[in-house]
Amino acid sequence: MLENKKKVYIIGTVGVPACYGGFESLVDNLLDYTPENVEYTVFCSAKKYEKRLETYKDARLIYLDRDANGKDSILYDYESMKIAVKENADIMLILGVSGCMFLSKIRRSFKGKIITNIDGLEWKRDKWKFYAKWLLKFSEAQAVRYSDIIIGDNKGITDYVKSEYAKTVAKKRVELIAYGGDQVSRVTDDSLYEKYPFLRDSPSLQGKLMKQPRAAAYACTVCRIEPENNVHVILEAFEKSVVSTGSTTTQLVIVGNWEKSEYGRALKARYSSVPNIHLLDPIYEPHTINWLRSNAALYIHGHSAGGTNPSLVEAMNLGLPILAFDCVYNRATTEEKALYWKTSDDIVQTLQTVFASCDIDTRGYRLQEIAESMLEAGKRLYTWEKIAEQYNALY
Repeated sequence: MLENKKKVYIIGTVGVPACYGGFESLVDNLLDYTPENVEYTVFCSAKKYEKRLETYKDARLIYLDRDANGKDSILYDYESMKIAVKENADIMLILGVSGCMFLSKIRRSFKGKIITNIDGLEWKRDKWKFYAKWLLKFSEAQAVRYSDIIIGDNKGITDYVKSEYAKTVAKKRVELIAYGGDQVSRVTDDSLYEKYPFLRDSPSLQGKLMKQPRAAAYACTVCRIEPENNVHVILEAFEKSVVSTGSTTTQLVIVGNWEKSEYGRALKARYSSVPNIHLLDPIYEPHTINWLRSNAALYIHGHSAGGTNPSLVEAMNLGLPILAFDCVYNRATTEEKALYWKTSDDIVQTLQTVFASCDIDTRGYRLQEIAESMLEAGKRLYTWEKIAEQYNALY
């Protein structure tokens, strides 16, 4: 590495090329906008990559023989930090708080800058038991105490940090930096109807909005199948819509990792036979997943425990009308211009109004106007060039 370049070590992701989640996509896109005075090193989980590149987009890759998620993520992050200290990194960019319980020890020997994106409020997630929640809350507190700069990806997160840790952050920088979503693009590909024939008669929103009857207009959701994403509530709503109307014209396509947990397996067993619900396994190929989303009449977002969610800003950048779970994070991300819900009955009411009238939602706004508002906000707030500029300014 050149001596005049700042050595930035990225800690806390599965790795790049991105093949997993939000932080991985963040890093992959940050590397496209690397400043001339920065040299990146990215830690990767050897267990996730059969082909192990030495470099990627000019970043050096270091592989650790541990999982980057779950319990092993604590030691994965800690080992990454120790290597960064040993190699005299100028900056640690830590994504997530798993290993931050060790930051007090790291601080004794590391004189560089520590920047931590605390992600969502991980300790609040329903999937964790009491001890895990306590440990994650402790790690969050250590991250805030020992980092030079704390990043929240949503105003709800930065407000929380400033309130929860008021004394600690009084003399620190707390920065709001969201995620980009403009890597997605609308897809037209009639050949994919052969793979997904149940969507063949579902007209897309743009260009056809809502002046013709819908044979099988569909809503779409892409998420991890976890309780805090309210997947059970969304499924219940679409089952209710069939029971209440006797019609299966309002379809739901939901893509997620159903086999990952007992929660997901139980939902799959319970709702697979509902005629207007289509449960698809994870789709990592961009062309197909973008096609499924591009042609949806409505995007339903159920996340409740975290900041700015990547799948939401991607849907916004695709120009989809959005029906989001009503919480401070989703309202902030969508600038309170989307539709919102709290219960399955809220979803049912919106579906009945939207798809019955074919253009009016429960508040009197046209779906087209909501879609245009989402696209405008997406292009203004959630582009990777803008996000990278904000990170680069911190270095």
